[in-house]
Amino acid sequence: MTRVLLRGGWIISMDPAIGDLRTGDLLIEGERIAAVAPRIEADDAEHVDARDMIVLPGFVDTHRHTWQTCVRHRYADIDPQIYFAEMLGRKGAAFRPEDVYVGTLLGAVSALDGGITTLLDWAHVQNSPEHTDAAIQALRDAGIRGVFAHGWPLVDGASWMFDSERGHPEDIRRLRAQVFASDDQLLTLAMAARGPEMARREVWLADLRLARELDIRSSIHMGAYARNAPVRAIAQMHEAGVLADDLTFVHCCHCGDDEISMMADAGVSASLGVHCEMNAQGIGDIPFDRLLAVGIRPSLSGDTETKCSGDMFTQMRHAFAYYRSWMGGGHSTATHAPPTMSLRDALEFATVAGARANGLDRQVGSLTPGKQADLMLLRTTDLNLTPVSDAVGAVVLAAHPGNVDTVFVAGRAVKRGGRMVGVDLDALRQRAQDSQAYVLGLP
Repeated sequence: MTRVLLRGGWIISMDPAIGDLRTGDLLIEGERIAAVAPRIEADDAEHVDARDMIVLPGFVDTHRHTWQTCVRHRYADIDPQIYFAEMLGRKGAAFRPEDVYVGTLLGAVSALDGGITTLLDWAHVQNSPEHTDAAIQALRDAGIRGVFAHGWPLVDGASWMFDSERGHPEDIRRLRAQVFASDDQLLTLAMAARGPEMARREVWLADLRLARELDIRSSIHMGAYARNAPVRAIAQMHEAGVLADDLTFVHCCHCGDDEISMMADAGVSASLGVHCEMNAQGIGDIPFDRLLAVGIRPSLSGDTETKCSGDMFTQMRHAFAYYRSWMGGGHSTATHAPPTMSLRDALEFATVAGARANGLDRQVGSLTPGKQADLMLLRTTDLNLTPVSDAVGAVVLAAHPGNVDTVFVAGRAVKRGGRMVGVDLDALRQRAQDSQAYVLGLP
């Protein structure tokens, strides 16, 4: 069994029983964290000098349309309806399995480079089983801990997204039986479901039954734009008696206060793509205050890199600033919302809350002995961070992917010394450029 000892780092464990260690050691045995303490003796382990490093859990992203990565940054400055018409319309319908593979691989590798060790890939481009298999292979090749959220095709997309009478693609059964038969692997399966805003009642109920038959979680967009508010999708699910803790709702910006309370009562988790939500015209209030007021600790996501930055440092920084500005400006109507957000709150949303929303809180999210060794080391000597006086503050307020020195996933180093391990980045860049040219029709 491989043993790795991280020695002398500033440890942010995110485990209340362990706390933070200004100088501490962390021992990895195989795939798991074996010990965290001020001093650990392990002469037979590989020693990694973690002095001048912050050691913290890997980030957990709970909602990313990773297949769109090769069309980065195209849609933030234009009418959001163009994004829907193109990426979820004619361009998405024209994606080849190669485009799905390269976009997913680039997105997952970039996530790892920035310390995101777990990614829920919200893959609504299931144009064929070959597209599906390409996305899964890309996650596997990247070496990330992935939750593959299987969605629907974009060929004849309107029939799947507007008052749809079509049930979730049956290919998800093949995936559960053949690809995800064992839960003891880096990749797990979920359903990217449509819910009452997109499908007829009998359809979304049948989809949810299917997910529960397969014993997988479901992630559903809720209340992203004002047009969704009258649907009252969460209330519909509440009335049907199907809200439960195997659900994660994304955005929730235009959901009613009573619906947010229904989520809390049922144990439903939330995912907020803060940077994209702030950039997307018409998406409305990000409901941090209303979620926190009823006890929901939201998770964070990179959403789509067509509109925002995908790195988790950006999400935390925007979440922290947004909440303080929103509450300080007297905008909140949530009576019991906390008056402020702490830096540690923001880090919790990116780690512990994310693990919970992905159904992986027993495996990842904190530096707890027995959990999987998914973690990162940040250089404190970099000019934007040195000298560090508050490690959590440095991570949330100032750090960026370039500060990430080392990343482990299940005890295996995927980044060391600031460089990705086992990835031909030049080849990946070229494939991404070729895919972008095809998708956008460039010469």
